Amino acid sequence: MPDETTSKPDSKRAEQPESKSAGEEPRPLTPMAIAAPIVGWLVPGGGHFLLGQWGRGLLLMASVTSMFALGILMNGKVYTFNTGDILDMLGFVGDIGAGLLYVVTRFMDWGRSSIDLATADYGTKFIVVAGLLNVICAVDAYHIAIGEKP
Repeated sequence: MPDETTSKPDSKRAEQPESKSAGEEPRPLTPMAIAAPIVGWLVPGGGHFLLGQWGRGLLLMASVTSMFALGILMNGKVYTFNTGDILDMLGFVGDIGAGLLYVVTRFMDWGRSSIDLATADYGTKFIVVAGLLNVICAVDAYHIAIGEKP
């Protein structure tokens, strides 16, 4: 008597979409695929606005901007370019991810105080995380622009 599990076709496999193979051609870069992540990096949520994703863009703009602003209000430190300490360099990379928020903060000379309170340390982390979240948002705008995500 044949085993029932081996004679039936694998129905779960048939339902799953085919994964991308290594030989599949990459999607061509369009002007929108280049502009969306750049605008999204400069202005939080801007790449999504450019793509017509108004709800997502507003949510991302509010999230990134409020995190960055709360970090500044907590007297968080804004890192500058530094070639000495590795943690300062990583903090700078996180901060620069906020785009124009970082530029405005540096222009207004905010975030230069030393960290002497626990809230200032939390504020520094808020600023860095806001920048990193903005980078993720810019990558998301790129994926929407090339058609990999709705």
